[in-house]
Amino acid sequence: MIEHFTPREIEAMRPAGRFVGEALNTLRGEVAVGTNLLEIDARATELIAQAGATSCYVDYHPSFGAMPFGKVICTSVNDGALHGLPHDYTLRDGDLLSLDFAVSINGWVADSAVSFVVGQAREEDLRLIEATEAALAAGIAALQPGGRLHDVSAAIGDVCRGAGYGVNLQFGGHGVGRTMHGDPHVPNDGRPGRGLRLQPGLVIAIEPWLMATTDEIYTDADGWTLRSQDGSRAAHSEHTVALTEDGPLVLTARE
Repeated sequence: MIEHFTPREIEAMRPAGRFVGEALNTLRGEVAVGTNLLEIDARATELIAQAGATSCYVDYHPSFGAMPFGKVICTSVNDGALHGLPHDYTLRDGDLLSLDFAVSINGWVADSAVSFVVGQAREEDLRLIEATEAALAAGIAALQPGGRLHDVSAAIGDVCRGAGYGVNLQFGGHGVGRTMHGDPHVPNDGRPGRGLRLQPGLVIAIEPWLMATTDEIYTDADGWTLRSQDGSRAAHSEHTVALTEDGPLVLTARE
């Protein structure tokens, strides 16, 4: 069921969005060459406790996961595209890391992701990250009252394909509210003018993700991490966005 929220309810979502944005900023600032993925998860757990928030991931067990996730943040490294399960891995110079983080505060959920290079960056990695960020910005800009949901999808897809990347449609954005994953599904490509009529009160996570030289994925032996089929690197950018009478409001903005 697709939910629409009142202005007061959207206002109540702001603390969760603000915390998620601030937490990702904090983690990005602290992660360095030599940081272990389990240290990132421990630090995220600490931030959650300090904020009085609740993780959306620990007990999360959808059909595509082999078991409950068991950690509080997704840490996808290099060819890891989505749902990276934190494990005993120490980050090396040049690793491409994506952090995906979702919590609930006072019953309201926010979800966001950021990708960056640890240490010395390769130009092709920066270009990949920039494409996801540009696609995210285009998708947010297309979220307008009276439009259609696939206007958002088409805007994302145009940027991704225009940059020379393939688009995987198995996973995309989604509704957000009292739960982390709800309706509608927001594909990362589509035809404008189609899909749900966009009305104020809709809250969705918009999340373009790309792999450098493929659009095919497989599930790692850990039962969670989705990796590029050919081993090429991946990047992921995401914000939780509310549609208001005045247009899109990014709830997880990172100052």
